[in-house]
Amino acid sequence: MMDTTWLHVFFGGLMALAILIYAILDGYDLGVGILMPRGNIQQRDQMIASIGPFWDANETWLVLAVGILLIAFPDAYNLVLKELYLPATILLIGLIMRGVAFDFRAKVSLDNKNTWDNIFKIGSLVSALAQGYMLGQYVIGFDSSWTSQGFSVLSAICVAAAYSYIGAAWLVMKTEGELQKQAASWARRCGWVTFLGVASVSIVNPIINPSVFQKWFDFPTALLLFHIPLISIALFVTNDQILKRIPLEKDFGCWIPFLGVVGIFFICFQGLAYSFYPYVVPGKLTMMEAASATESLEFIFIGTAIVVPIILCYTALSYRVFWGKATELKYY
Repeated sequence: MMDTTWLHVFFGGLMALAILIYAILDGYDLGVGILMPRGNIQQRDQMIASIGPFWDANETWLVLAVGILLIAFPDAYNLVLKELYLPATILLIGLIMRGVAFDFRAKVSLDNKNTWDNIFKIGSLVSALAQGYMLGQYVIGFDSSWTSQGFSVLSAICVAAAYSYIGAAWLVMKTEGELQKQAASWARRCGWVTFLGVASVSIVNPIINPSVFQKWFDFPTALLLFHIPLISIALFVTNDQILKRIPLEKDFGCWIPFLGVVGIFFICFQGLAYSFYPYVVPGKLTMMEAASATESLEFIFIGTAIVVPIILCYTALSYRVFWGKATELKYY
């Protein structure tokens, strides 16, 4: 018989990993969608080509995270979905808009292409804002007060800016010429907004959550956590300095801004995970309280041991096959 506590930690960690990978991978293609310019079809085609082989597979990680929440932590799933039913519905509508627009833009006349590109852009923005709002509501324990709603709106703006930031950094890595220069400019501006958002959330979160304040500012624990804000600030500054120099000589190091934003995502996620562990719903349900029966966890452990490595392998393979600069977009 497996140790029950170990199973709780395993599935909690796997769900957290799936959410982080989703935020990085689907985050950049949502960001690319948000940034699509209205007046330049050629640039839009380049941007779509850069995410074309990856965007739908990236959503696999969202399905995995929700599936783990449903099967491994059903009480938490019921609570989260009950509280976030409306924004979750809006998120699904946004994702459907993206999927339909992505396919239809390839099949319509040039005159109607702008319409579907705009739908793709709106769907991307709606999806990002919905995810940010849901994150804000989750962090504050689904409180419905006006101040909490304001925090959730702030979170929505921050997530949309962060996705635009990583999307622009992706374009710097995957494109060349005028679009790469434009992407570097987008990335710098989105980086500033993201930094302000991260700083604001980092200040507000401990204020509205006394337990989080205690975790971060109790001595000597605070000294051990000091590297998190320092590394985050260093990554923001380094990225900004590199983006100022785009295009780089022979395009050397064009991948560094994207890797830097990935590092920022990881650091911020690490901070959130530390703030709320062992809760799967902050202040309401711990992993142990929300978990399925031990027998159920043992059974699905076997399934995840088979499925997750397969997902990791085909994800790695797709990025390996389509590595390098995006080529001209063609439909056959």
